[in-house]
Amino acid sequence: MTTDTLLRTPFHSLHVSRGAKLVEFAGWEMPMLYGSIIEEHRQVRTSGGLFDVSHMGRLRFTGSDARRFLDRVCTRQIHGMADGQARYSLVCNAAGGCRDDVLVYRLADAEYLMVCNAANRTKLLGHFDAERGDLDFTLRDETTETGMIALQGPKVMDLIGGFAPEVPQLKRYRFLRQDVMGADVLISRTGYTGEDGVEIILPGAIAETAVAFLAGNMDGPDAPIQPAGLGARDSLRLEAAMPLYGHEITEEIDPLSAGLNFAVKLDKAADDESMRSFHRTGRAAAHCAEGPGAHARRFRARGAPHGAPGHGGPRRRGGGRHDHQRVPESDARQANRNGPDRSSAQRARNGGRHRPWRGHGCIGR
Repeated sequence: MTTDTLLRTPFHSLHVSRGAKLVEFAGWEMPMLYGSIIEEHRQVRTSGGLFDVSHMGRLRFTGSDARRFLDRVCTRQIHGMADGQARYSLVCNAAGGCRDDVLVYRLADAEYLMVCNAANRTKLLGHFDAERGDLDFTLRDETTETGMIALQGPKVMDLIGGFAPEVPQLKRYRFLRQDVMGADVLISRTGYTGEDGVEIILPGAIAETAVAFLAGNMDGPDAPIQPAGLGARDSLRLEAAMPLYGHEITEEIDPLSAGLNFAVKLDKAADDESMRSFHRTGRAAAHCAEGPGAHARRFRARGAPHGAPGHGGPRRRGGGRHDHQRVPESDARQANRNGPDRSSAQRARNGGRHRPWRGHGCIGR
C-alpha cells in the first residue's frame, strides 16, 4: 500500500507541520512519534498529551431494534444502559474468541455509537451484516467523516474545566454532547493510557480548528498539552496493563482467558425477556466458561527506565489497540473512580511514582 492510497485523518496537516514520523497503520497514515517516544510518554504522565485516534471505527446504530442487535453481538449487556453512558464490551466469534473489543455509547433510547479498532472495522461490518436478520435498525459507518482525539494526562481536566466546567464532573465511562463552533461534539471521560482525560468525537470539517480551541497552545516545551504518537500510546497502555487487540486478545483468545470476565454476561435474558432468542453470543461465551486453557497474568518489570516501550519497541501491527483508549471497568468500580484527577492523586499516595491502575480490565488482575 502506497502513501497515495492510505487514508488520512482530519489532523494530517497538524502531524506534518510538527514533523511527525508517519507510518502505515491499518490502512491509515498515522503519527508514530513526533520526537521521542519516551519523552511523549513522560509528557502524558506528568502533564498532558494529545493523540489522534481518528483511525478507530465509529459506527452508529439507529432504530427500534438497535439495542437488541447490540445485545445480540456484544458480550456485555447493553440493556439497562443510561443515556450518556459508555460501556466496554467484546464481540466474539462462534468459538468464543474475540473479534474485537469495543466501546458502546448510548446516545438515546434507539441510538448507539460503537467505537472499534481500526483494523477490525471492515471485519465487524461484515459480521454485523450477517447477524442482523430481520431486526429493524440502520447502521452507518461515520469513521471517515468524523475525527477523534484523546486528551490524556493529569492537567487535562483542569484545562478543559476552564471553558467546559461540566466535563470534569463526569463520572468515568460517561459522556456529554457539547456545542462547539456550532457542531455536535461528543466528550467522554475515557482513555487508554492509565491517566485521567477525555476522548472527543467531532465532525471532520471542524476538527483541526476545534482541537486548537480545546487543547490550547501546544507550541513550546512548557505547553501543558503536547502531541503524542502511537508509540507512546502503546508504551502507556502497556505500563498501565491494558489489553491490546492482536496480543492479549485475538480471535483465538477468549475474554475469560484474557482476564476480562467482567465484560461477559451469559444470562442476559434474566433482565430482558426479549433476549431469549438472541443466544449466539451467549453460546460462544459459555464455551469460554467451560474452562479457558490459559490465563493472562500481569507483571511489572523492575529497574526498567520509566516509560520505556515494551515488546522490544513500539508496536506497528495493524491489529492493535494503539487504537483504544480504555480502562474497561465494572459499573461498580466506575462509581468509585469519579474523583477529579485520580491519576495525580494516586501518584501522590505512591510518593510521586506512577503505578498502573489495578481495577477491572487490567490483565490478570
